[in-house]
Amino acid sequence: MTRRYALVTAGAQGLGQAIVRHLAQQQYALLVHYYSSREAAEALRADIAAAGGQALIFQGNLARAEARENLIAWVREETSELHVLVNNLGWYPMTRLAEMTIETWETAVSLNCTATFHVTQLALPLLRAARPAGRIINLGDSSCDRIESHVMATPYHIAKLGVHVLTRSYAELLMPQGITVNMISPGFLENSVGEPGSVLPAGRPGRFEDILGALDYLLSDRSSQVSGANLLVTGAWNLG
Repeated sequence: MTRRYALVTAGAQGLGQAIVRHLAQQQYALLVHYYSSREAAEALRADIAAAGGQALIFQGNLARAEARENLIAWVREETSELHVLVNNLGWYPMTRLAEMTIETWETAVSLNCTATFHVTQLALPLLRAARPAGRIINLGDSSCDRIESHVMATPYHIAKLGVHVLTRSYAELLMPQGITVNMISPGFLENSVGEPGSVLPAGRPGRFEDILGALDYLLSDRSSQVSGANLLVTGAWNLG
């Protein structure tokens, strides 16, 4: 069986780690990016190796173009094909618009949108080379499908709107080559920052397993005609 490779950004903790562990169980060789969570990344690598899998880790601040270029250069050293790219990287600045600095603004836009574009763009030759064709999964937000007011973490929400546009645009561009591009938009999760702000219709926060179910579908043969979609995994929360 040909080894399949998956790259997950921000994969050392939280939802990213859950995605990495899940893909490792499905026999993917994992290429895991992290920024500051070295201990967690090394423990994750060790756990996967102990279970008979393969995981390699890469440290980098993907707010910077050079780090994104170095990431994909590192991936190329490991494989000539990339079967799955999960753009999980995100940063939610707990700052109101009135107090927002330009530094916070630019960092939030870079991490939440620019990095998704740049990593995807750099990885395209590897995704095109994959057999079967590569799959791209972007992580969105429960409100990234509409324009509304956000006085808290404004650049985060603007950036996630941008990722939605990127997802649909890449989907149109890459479908002729068999590459699908989709978005999973979680609702309020068990590890979410802050409080939900409204009643959760499902009676509980979302769990990582809920997101993994959507991921499984989008990586399966059953979804080969699904591209440009935004799967809201929100338990009907924050529908606007």
